[in-house]
Amino acid sequence: MPQPAPSGRHVETVRAFNRFYTRRIGVLGEHLLDGALSLTETRVLYELAHGEACSAVDLGRDLGLDAGYLSRILRRFEKARLLTRRPSAADARQNLLTITRAGRAMLAPLEERARTEVAAMLGRRSSAEQGQVVQAMLTIEQLLGNAPAAPATPFLLRPPRPGDMGWVVQQHGAIYAREWRYDQRFEALVARICADFLDHFDAARERCWIAERDGEIVGSVFLVKKSRTVAKLRLLLVDPRARGFGIGGKLVDECVRFARDAGYRTLTLWTQSELVAARRLYKAAGFVKVDAHKHDSFGRRNLIAETWELSLR
Repeated sequence: MPQPAPSGRHVETVRAFNRFYTRRIGVLGEHLLDGALSLTETRVLYELAHGEACSAVDLGRDLGLDAGYLSRILRRFEKARLLTRRPSAADARQNLLTITRAGRAMLAPLEERARTEVAAMLGRRSSAEQGQVVQAMLTIEQLLGNAPAAPATPFLLRPPRPGDMGWVVQQHGAIYAREWRYDQRFEALVARICADFLDHFDAARERCWIAERDGEIVGSVFLVKKSRTVAKLRLLLVDPRARGFGIGGKLVDECVRFARDAGYRTLTLWTQSELVAARRLYKAAGFVKVDAHKHDSFGRRNLIAETWELSLR
């Protein structure tokens, strides 16, 4: 069925928004130019890092880049060993492009800088305003692209702010006491984990994500360094009132993504057999249980502690 033609006012509103947002993103993009890559080169490397192996034709189409210009970028990347080419199994006439470990290392500080700039931009707004911005972006992506429908109530993942660790400790203590009858020794363990994270934070290899919904904190997770090659997922929590919106799965996915980008080989975690919902998330993300043993802790007897691992190679 033909759709009605847009009004001139609507067209001009979209154009005005495009000009505004292009300027806004341009300011953020200028900071990337301080590095060794141009903004376009950064976009190319980002797509290689976060998408499936693809051909130069597919990459150029997705990014809207001239074939000759893209070819020159790819040759420079290949010479610098930032990417590799291999024949496509489906079409031997095409080569598939894959980012190398050196390419990921080149991109990592640029991505971190971009996240910091976006977080700073959002951080100048209240939690409610941040939620409104994210909701508007989800709506635009849903209606103008092929993105899946946005959740009825969106949520936002952000870095921790002063005071957030208090929420993490208090909510773990309250929720685990109410749902699993854990005593204050569990709350003390959570407090020590949070304190260690703050005291020994390694910005290149560790992260904490705080989930917000409707301007309120509703979840958290930590990714901490256990060794040079092993990272540990810790303190995954979603407020009972916010369960069912995909927040837990997204928090786990962010840990896996960051651990892989940071160069870890293994992601491990420690949980209890009775935490069925969390174990389901770990299994869905590809974790495998590698150890289990009984123990008495947190005022409970005969708990079964489990260690799960995910290979990142």
